[in-house]
Amino acid sequence: MRELENLEAHHPDFITSDSPTQRVGEKPLAEFASITHSIPMQSLANAMNVDELTEFNTQTQKGLGLEKDIEYVAEPKLDGLAVELVYKDGKFHHGSTRGDGTTGEDISQNLKTIRAIPLTLDGNFPTLLEVRGEVYIRHHDFEIMNAERIKNNEQPFANPRNCAAGSLRQLDPSITAARPLRIYCYASGVIEGMSISSQKEFLDYLPKWGFPINPNIEVGYGLDFLINYYTKAESFRENLEYDIDGVVFKVNSFAMQDELGVRSRSPRWAIAGKLKSQQVTTKILDIVPSVGRTGAITPVAKLEPISVGGVVVSNATLHNQDEIYRKDVRIGDTVLIQRAGDVIPEVIKVVLEKRPVITHAYILPDSCPVCSQQVFHPEDEVVARCQNMKCTAQVKGRIEHFVSKNCMDIDGFGTKLVDQLVTIGLINNVSDIFQLTLDSLSTLDRMAEKSAQNIIDAIETAKATTLARFIHALGIRNVGEHASKVLEKSFSGNLEALMHTDMETLTAIHEIGDVMAESIINFFHEDNNQKVIQACVDAGISFSKVEQIKESIYTGKIFVFTGSLEKFSRSNAKEMVEKIGARASGSVSSKTDFLIAGPGAGSKLDKAKELDIPILSEVDFLEMMKENG
Repeated sequence: MRELENLEAHHPDFITSDSPTQRVGEKPLAEFASITHSIPMQSLANAMNVDELTEFNTQTQKGLGLEKDIEYVAEPKLDGLAVELVYKDGKFHHGSTRGDGTTGEDISQNLKTIRAIPLTLDGNFPTLLEVRGEVYIRHHDFEIMNAERIKNNEQPFANPRNCAAGSLRQLDPSITAARPLRIYCYASGVIEGMSISSQKEFLDYLPKWGFPINPNIEVGYGLDFLINYYTKAESFRENLEYDIDGVVFKVNSFAMQDELGVRSRSPRWAIAGKLKSQQVTTKILDIVPSVGRTGAITPVAKLEPISVGGVVVSNATLHNQDEIYRKDVRIGDTVLIQRAGDVIPEVIKVVLEKRPVITHAYILPDSCPVCSQQVFHPEDEVVARCQNMKCTAQVKGRIEHFVSKNCMDIDGFGTKLVDQLVTIGLINNVSDIFQLTLDSLSTLDRMAEKSAQNIIDAIETAKATTLARFIHALGIRNVGEHASKVLEKSFSGNLEALMHTDMETLTAIHEIGDVMAESIINFFHEDNNQKVIQACVDAGISFSKVEQIKESIYTGKIFVFTGSLEKFSRSNAKEMVEKIGARASGSVSSKTDFLIAGPGAGSKLDKAKELDIPILSEVDFLEMMKENG
């Protein structure tokens, strides 16, 4: 290696992208760039038990109009970080995180440090290949790494998953290179220049190209196969050298996948079978009420700290008073706990034989533990609420949500800063954030002038945002990130129009139901909310323009692009078809209306010919767009 480094130093023109020296060769980045996935990296719907697996199989057969058993591919679902790797003409081009499924972060430098990821493909490969996989850390490697960190008086990592995710988001690739990261690849994005007809065929090709795949992949038919593999996974997970949180089942045939299609967030042809969460026993030291940003009062069990699935847990939700009564949970009880969905700690049941002699039932207080105002318990809800909008717990929660990454994304505005600012009265609502000055921040404890300036700069940067982010940041009940994007698109980025809309207009929007619509109406009709929003606008918040969809003869039509596009990128193509009310798809099916074929078009072109789908050149497509522009 040293000889190669010296040679390349004296002859830079000899350096190639696949040289071993280029695994870790880049300078640290200032920040990660964004990358839009050609095909969204959707999440999977979950099956929590055999009954839900049975329902998945039934719906799949129904969707395909088949009574015979369907062929499925099964494999473990790793608990790591999902990434996408893109290769052009057999060379590694870039790699990214999943992100929100549509847009991820360009972490090419860091991915190149993982030895298992090929920089150059072997064998016969497609001209364009997008491979998806999961980056993880083995238990043994994790233990060695943590032992070394403890030896060096460094904080050990909580669990392999967090370590893997954090390692891939290091701006300095040399740090990533020092971490024992591995990858298993399992799915495709765009494939051009090669015909592949099934998931199993794709998986068979991956090792030939140089990618590692999970050794526990199996193929089988029908419901019996799904249940048998799901059951078997409960046993073999304990013997695996890495963490899994379930198993994944996919319809094998790509043609069948295309026919089944996708929902807004997940494909209809795949499902994640979730395995039982790890359960442990510990003792409840106390039960305390916690007030959330919506005023919901949740009882929280304070526990003797214990490790659950690699995470030390000291708190667990008890959900609400009804759940406390149902489970008869008391202070001093020994309880069985788990991390729900391997994420949120919760109490499963009380170990009654270990209950102390003297215990008392726990009852949530009638007044808010933070502001002391009377608690309201709606008849149609199990959750008790504090209705005081000025309650500091709610204020802090709303502000923390407002500044979070998926909302306004104000860098450096963490929980501790929010707590400090609210406590001393510098901010009382989200609009007050935009009134902060360098002088006011500099008065805070342990706030250096440079840190204060960074926060002021981050606030200023955050003012240029999207309506979707702003809607999500407002914290409207029942309106999450996805619904916020739907609203932005439906109202063409016009906040004023959204604020003055009505139930009929809202419920006419796909994915907006009665409950969500009522929440939106109530929120924008509230005087204080109107004042806060206006203050944000007056402070300089602005929204990026949302391209209006033009009605045309192509509205609702489906376009598919294949081959090496020379006159525009795939992201440009997607934007163009969306402007005329159409949509771009990554696969050809009977529902496809047009195929645009560039040089090197392969299986998609063949399938389009079989289905008698109109085939256009890039020039034909651009002319079509011009006529409708």
